[in-house]
Amino acid sequence: MLSRCAHVTIASLLVFGVLLAGCAKRPATTQAAAPPPTAAAATTPGPGPSTAQPSTMAPAGPGSSGPVTAAPAPTPPATAAPAARPAPAEFRADDNLKDIFFDFDKYDIRPGDTKVLDANASWLKSNANHLVLIEGHCDERGTNEYNLALGERRAKSTMNYLVSQGVQASRITIISYGEERPTCTQKTEECWAKNRRAHFLVKAR
Repeated sequence: MLSRCAHVTIASLLVFGVLLAGCAKRPATTQAAAPPPTAAAATTPGPGPSTAQPSTMAPAGPGSSGPVTAAPAPTPPATAAPAARPAPAEFRADDNLKDIFFDFDKYDIRPGDTKVLDANASWLKSNANHLVLIEGHCDERGTNEYNLALGERRAKSTMNYLVSQGVQASRITIISYGEERPTCTQKTEECWAKNRRAHFLVKAR
């Protein structure tokens, strides 16, 4: 009888031991999962560095109920365009303004012509309501392009002299006709000398 009971006990212990061993080898599947976030947690950021962009609104001033949007930078005023020069066709000859003349291939004011320019400058200063057009002319020798450039230099040197005598540069317009408008058409030095000139026209303003 004891022998049978001992066998039963041993068998029971073996079965119990096998059950314990099997339970120890199974992985745990009952780990607690983190609770799902609530609505408040999803919308309220926790502590940490801020990633918000800098505000583009100016701080509220005294008595203000909230932030005030910054005013845009003022637009700079437009620059006034310079007044257009009148067309050469608007000018007319005036007997009070005399021509001056130049040496061949030169644009320097000759000493004898300074007296003429002084008189012209005096009249222009006394008649400040007139604009003046200075035409630069050449004789027929040389190319058209060269004479146009030379005529411009003659008109500019004449203008510079008038300005040095007190005539406002803003009243003066210059133009070069080169050899295109001769006053004399003979092929002589005397005739060519008459064509190398600065001619004056005026316009009331």
